[in-house]
Amino acid sequence: MPRRKVDRVAILPPRSVVGILGSGQLGRMLAQAASRLGFRTHIYAADSGPAFDVTGAHSVGGYDNLVRLDEFARAVDVVTYEFENVPVDAARHLIKRVPVHPGPKALEVAQDRIVEKAFISDLGISVAPFAAIRARDELGAARATLVSWGTPGILKTARLGYDGKGQATVHVPEEVDAAWRQLGEVPCVLEQRITFAFEISVLVVRGQNGEMIFYDLPRNTHADGILRRSAVPSGVPAAFEEQARAMAGRVADALSYVGVLAVEMFWLGTDAVQPLLVNEIAPRVHNSGHWTMDACAADQFENHIRAIAGWPLAPTTRHSDAEMVNLIGPEADAWLTLAAEPGTSLHLYGKREARPGRKMGHINRLRPRVGS
Repeated sequence: MPRRKVDRVAILPPRSVVGILGSGQLGRMLAQAASRLGFRTHIYAADSGPAFDVTGAHSVGGYDNLVRLDEFARAVDVVTYEFENVPVDAARHLIKRVPVHPGPKALEVAQDRIVEKAFISDLGISVAPFAAIRARDELGAARATLVSWGTPGILKTARLGYDGKGQATVHVPEEVDAAWRQLGEVPCVLEQRITFAFEISVLVVRGQNGEMIFYDLPRNTHADGILRRSAVPSGVPAAFEEQARAMAGRVADALSYVGVLAVEMFWLGTDAVQPLLVNEIAPRVHNSGHWTMDACAADQFENHIRAIAGWPLAPTTRHSDAEMVNLIGPEADAWLTLAAEPGTSLHLYGKREARPGRKMGHINRLRPRVGS
């Protein structure tokens, strides 16, 4: 498929094939957005998943299977991904054959909490105080750091933790060693446990030409390490929302990012020395942005596809206040009741089995925008 270049932007015409790594719900919603814009999609994943139900083509293969990856690359015009734990080597292999957005650098940073925190700190952006534990000989320094904080810490594996997995709270120095053993004696980061008012996320869309647009900031509520609710407006004062956007924009620029990037932050309040601290980044469309599907002129999935295809980015204008609520496990069994609820949009992911802790869908509740 021909690609027209304008100002170093590779513009894909309709009917081009968008390749998506990952077959989960985010891949599903990306494929649906691509289809609305006239693109075809091809999903590549290690296992079948709900995204396979909405795509014209799919491939099952390991991310280390170079033969299958080459076949996939020949079948698509651009590649993106729905999760940040795609092996970096797979992205590096593909980018030699087809454009990959976001690029491998974003994966390298996001996959390792030690690298991620150092990267963000080097940009002059505040993160929660931390200590790296790459091997046993750094445990002593980590214990001393915990003492200096005078507060509990959270020990997290440097890689692969998500939805509250791969972490342990430590209250006193003597617990650090045991927690490290519990987590498998792998590289970890010890973070100071921060007392914050609430969590927010910044959803930034960056185009191939460096143009950036932002969605309104959602206020996020977690339970058992899993996002349960995101609501807009966030309640953060406007001046600090602008500061949060500027911080996220610096991260996106430093990564030469293309697509939707989520930057999760702690809001400590206006009286704090550092009112905003970056928690982590997610180089993909994000659960905390699902409210955009019903409350905005163009949602995060459409704008991600527009960005990777070199199209103009669409307005992120929010026409309604909104609350997104995840449907976890058997909560989705109430689909008929939820479908009848006024002002509520139901989104189900087509998963067969409702396991505890598994995201089966979400609802968006809309109400008139305050001040409109």
